Amino acid sequence: MRKFAKYLYIFFSFCFVFYALLSIPSFPPPARDFLQSEEPADVETPLRKAYFTNLTRAEVIEHYNQVYKNKFFGFSFPNVRLNYPPEEAQTIIRDQTRSTFLEELVYPLRSSLYINGFEPKEEKDKIIVNGQDWRQKVTVRYVPSPAPARVIVALIIIAFVPLLTNMLVRLAKDYYSLLSKNIVKK
Repeated sequence: MRKFAKYLYIFFSFCFVFYALLSIPSFPPPARDFLQSEEPADVETPLRKAYFTNLTRAEVIEHYNQVYKNKFFGFSFPNVRLNYPPEEAQTIIRDQTRSTFLEELVYPLRSSLYINGFEPKEEKDKIIVNGQDWRQKVTVRYVPSPAPARVIVALIIIAFVPLLTNMLVRLAKDYYSLLSKNIVKK
């Protein structure tokens, strides 16, 4: 049984390193009805872009969920969708970013795509660009990770899994023996 577990661990370790080596998705394209913002804060880095749109929050998230895919021979790895409080946008996206929602699509240990939306609630905050009213402004921040860093982290995790497993097994045995001694005494 131990030999089987060892071979299984080696197999999953190779799969994990392979996952870390796979290429990451690039910055996703905007939806067809997006108008790209040309404001200075929105064009200062190629890893952050802002758009004006009339899509709803659900439609924006669904769009990015569809185009931000990591595919390998037709197989698409699932991403994890995380929801943050809007106040975090000033830390994650950019200081002074206004927000009504902030979500992250993440491929663990690989890359993240933060999607921040601002839907004005008051008349004074209305979004008008080129004479057109827009429902919201969406700011997208892409955070890639370099392949060497991903592989190093994967190898560190692989090295620590047996150590932690051994510690947990030893702890469980100690707890079980302590528990059995207490039961026998009573």
